[in-house]
Order: sequence, then C-alpha cells, then structure tokens
Amino acid sequence: MLELLTEKFSKAIGRLKDTRRLTEKQVNDVLRDVRMALIEADVDYEVAKGFLKRVRERALQEDLKNSPSPVDSFLMTVYEELVKTLGGQKAELRKGTVLFVGLQGTGKTTTIGKLAHYLKEQGFKVAVSSTDVRRPAAMLQLQRLAEKIGVPYYGFEEDLSPVEIAKRARERAKSEGVDYLLLDTAGRLHIDEELMEELKAIKNAVNPSEVLYVADAMQGQTALASAKAFHESVGLTGVVLTKMDGDARGGVALSVKEALGVPVKFMGVGEKVEDLEPFYPDRVAQRILGLGDIQSLMERAQRVIPEDEAQALAYKVLKGDFDLEDMLKQLRFIKSMGPLDKLLGMLPGIGAQLKGLKIDESKFKKTEAIILSMTKQERRNPKIINMSRKQRIAKGSGTTISDVNKVLKEYEEMKKLIKRLKGMQGLPSLPKIPFPFKR
Repeated sequence: MLELLTEKFSKAIGRLKDTRRLTEKQVNDVLRDVRMALIEADVDYEVAKGFLKRVRERALQEDLKNSPSPVDSFLMTVYEELVKTLGGQKAELRKGTVLFVGLQGTGKTTTIGKLAHYLKEQGFKVAVSSTDVRRPAAMLQLQRLAEKIGVPYYGFEEDLSPVEIAKRARERAKSEGVDYLLLDTAGRLHIDEELMEELKAIKNAVNPSEVLYVADAMQGQTALASAKAFHESVGLTGVVLTKMDGDARGGVALSVKEALGVPVKFMGVGEKVEDLEPFYPDRVAQRILGLGDIQSLMERAQRVIPEDEAQALAYKVLKGDFDLEDMLKQLRFIKSMGPLDKLLGMLPGIGAQLKGLKIDESKFKKTEAIILSMTKQERRNPKIINMSRKQRIAKGSGTTISDVNKVLKEYEEMKKLIKRLKGMQGLPSLPKIPFPFKR
C-alpha cells in the first residue's frame, strides 16, 4: 500500500543521512524531491503546496536546525504534517442510516458488504438495503453479500421508487433496533443531473447520519474531482477509498481532507469481505515514511489468534516447552492473517523493499504438509526423528529429506529465539509512533 510514496519519501529523507546540522539548502533539496513524489502520487496541487510550505517553515526554525538529531527532528516534522494533511484523528462512523454514493465501478456495493461485516464483528446490529432499481443485479449482489455475512437485507416490491425504498428501509431499521442501516444508491458511469436529484431526494427523505462517497484510490485526481461534485450536490460526511492494496499512488488519500473538508473513514485493502480497515491518519503516515504499521499488525493478530490459544502458547514459552505442534499453529495463524507481503509491509523499514518482490507462500503449505506427516510423538519430541523417520515423513508429505531437514532447522532456530525471549522480564509496550527518538 502506497509503495510509490514510501519509496520516494524514503529516498528524499535519506539525503539527510549523517547530517549533523540542517542547512536551508539541504531542506530545499529534500523538499524538492518530496514535491516530485507528491506530483507523481497525483496529490492535489494546493494540498501539496500547503504541505510543503508548512514543513519548510518548521524545518528552518532555529531549534530544529540545531537539533542534536536533525534527521530525526525533520522526520518528526514531516510525520506530523502528514498526519494533519491526512485528517489528524480517526473519524468515527455515526450510528443511523449510512448513505453510500458514487460512480459505477468503484466497488460501492462490495464496500457496503465489507462495512456490514466489519460493524457486525464490532458487535453492532446492522442491516443493508439498496435503492438501485435500475440495476437489479446490484440489488441481488448486495442481497447475496448480506446472506454471506449474516445480516438482514431489506428488499421491497419491484414497483417502488428509490425514495420510497429508502423510507421503508429506514422505518424497518428503526423498528428493529438496528444500529447501522447501510443504504446503497444508484451509480452512473458519469455525473448527471438526474442522478444528483435522486440522491438529494433520498437524503431529504431519510436524513442520514452519514453520506459516504466511495472512491477508487487508483483514479487519483479523477476520483477527487468526482467527489467534489458529489460533495457540492449532496454534502458528503466522509470518503471510503477502495483498492488501496493495488497500485494506488496515494494522491486521493492525501488530498481528500484538505481539498473537500471531509475525512477518509475507511479503506479497502483486498477483495475478501474482511479486507476493510478504518482509516487512521497516523498509521497511514507511518506507512508512507517507511515506519510500518505495528498497531494494525497487532490488531490483525488479535482477531485471528484466540485469547486462550495465545495464553497457552505464552505459558509454553515461559516453560521453554515449544514443539512442532506449536510451530504448526503459528504457521496457520500467520496464514489466516492475510497475504505475507501485506503483513511484512506493516513492519518498519520493509514496505518499500517489497516493491516488485514475489513472496512464495507455497512454502507454508510444504512446511505444514511435512509437520502433518509426522506422528504426534515426533511433533512433540523432534529429537527422535532419525533418517528412517525422515524418509517416511518426506514420502508422506510429497517432499524430500532436504525439505524435512530445513523444517527441523527452522524449528530449532525458532526455539532458540523463544529461549532468548524467555529470559526477558516482559516485552516493553509499543510506542504509538515507532520512531527511534522522543519528542
């Protein structure tokens, strides 16, 4: 995600390596590179101009130029201004009727399904409905998504108008005590007066708590221009960015808040129904600067690793009793957290290095097959695995003795690491910003 910006920002700030005192020329040189990065990322011109001006003014202050660590201080300045540009704080989603608007092809209906899943997982009562009477296929798609997720879909008679559907859906949601009614609307290939009038009528009829515009993050300034038109007509309260996991240059994410005055609230990061994340300006800023996103990584781990499993593993680690069955569990947990390249991209300093790198996840399957081909006794006590046992395991897993040896070696290395961790008195709490300095 945002690999282009991460790569360009890292190179630009890397020019200050080993600098002991910032000069005006150095600041100007770095900001010239940053400016090019913003242009390539398709950031709105006025937004980029304002961001660069603020960073330059702060960077040239005397206390910053004479800082004991000018690179760290400059990095902190860029980080803080990025967070401001991205919206400052995470924007919460207000309960009530959430109206989704946007053009066709941006993933609006799919996004509603993802948000319904997300809100349901948070413990809220959710229902969905669609006013897109011109496209029955879109209504059917949302109905099937709702069935898959396990939330109610409000369907009505075919001859009802979009406004009447919206009214009845809101009344039903209210009577059933629904926290969030997610309401889909018609889209177009382009903006027209008829579409806007329909959206205005629906908004006036249901008085929504939120009006969210769904934008394709890969469209850059085109998406921003469309969002502006919708905002002027129906008044947006937020934006959802889709396809942030693709070749998104990041311009829309950086431009929305300052250009429209409304925050980005969620972002789609994959095709699965669970691939929707709240938009945290501080975390996105960290990713752009190559500082990873430890908080999101931890949250993913908490979602897929049951608390009792985590406690059981912690107990075994404290005892120094970590076997191949535990290793197998860890592999499965990692697989369930999502693609490995996404997980690694959340680690500090790794995101930009992964650009163009193909990660072979088939190794997980091979390791899993090898461990599953062992007896329970062998998994719990790998020391008994001699050559004849290795031959049997290799044959049973469809691998080679060399592959079996690699797994056993990896297990021993993991066990050594855990022994070192065992000697620690407790891991320090993670700072909100994983910077090597304090403010």
